[in-house]
Amino acid sequence: MPINQPSNQIKLTNVSLVRLKKAKKRFEIACYKNKVLEWRSGVEKDLDNVLQIDNVFLNVSKGQTAPSADLAKAFGPKTPIKDIILEILSKGELQVGEKERQAQLERVHNEVIGIVASKLVDPKTKRVYTTGMIEKALDMLSSQGSQAQEEKEKPAAGAAPATGEEGEAKEAKEAKEAKPKPVHAWTGVVATKSAKSQALDAMKALIANQPIPVARARMRLRITCPTGILKHTTKRYDTAHVEGEEKAHGTVKDHILSYIEQVETQDVVGPEWEVTGFVEPGAFKGLGDFIGSETKGQGRVEVLDMAVTHED
Repeated sequence: MPINQPSNQIKLTNVSLVRLKKAKKRFEIACYKNKVLEWRSGVEKDLDNVLQIDNVFLNVSKGQTAPSADLAKAFGPKTPIKDIILEILSKGELQVGEKERQAQLERVHNEVIGIVASKLVDPKTKRVYTTGMIEKALDMLSSQGSQAQEEKEKPAAGAAPATGEEGEAKEAKEAKEAKPKPVHAWTGVVATKSAKSQALDAMKALIANQPIPVARARMRLRITCPTGILKHTTKRYDTAHVEGEEKAHGTVKDHILSYIEQVETQDVVGPEWEVTGFVEPGAFKGLGDFIGSETKGQGRVEVLDMAVTHED
């Protein structure tokens, strides 16, 4: 006896789903594993290599395709199926299994640790830390953050609730004291943010809390400036570079050298003065802005090395 199966059901296995909710309906497309991220990053250009089947579903696991009426209501009556697929592919939420989620988290974690280890050094020796030491330091911060949160949420032992005006005054005082302070906390790596942005957060947390002695690796720069401008007097000074210091008179050359932590070489080559040296990353923007404005585009700042480190 023949078994009748719905004609609009297509069985698919071993897929990654991309899901988009629109017009109170959930639409899905079936893609090859790992190809969605490659498509979104621009590595993969061929849509056929991304899609398992050129169709839109209400439920991929059941093989239930989306009716034309639902697609027309959600995306417009004249929208081609390819445009609908592209919208779901670009805006939809990628569904991954537990193993893939763990693998993706591990990839991001390793990338974050690698970036941080390449950018931070021991402030005394200027040597880089191993990835293992950076990982342990971040684990310490993560544990401290969790403990602090638990302590904060614990009610004070034996404290009786205050009432009336006294209670209102106490609540107002606690609210004032509970204002968020600019503390850089670290709670661990997540798979939903880029490794670069998380590495920046991790570096800020390590520098602010110092579970191990760390500092940003210095940049090595070459600054070129016309000699005729060097002796010009200027009041411009990046007050963020030396906090609390007021704008002071000085020559353009004096102000340029104030940004450089360690001068490697300086010389006059023809009509230009050239200095090479090491600069803290936080001072780079201020230096660039100063050179651009004071030399009216005649000066240059070249990055020779983004992070100067000494390795064993």
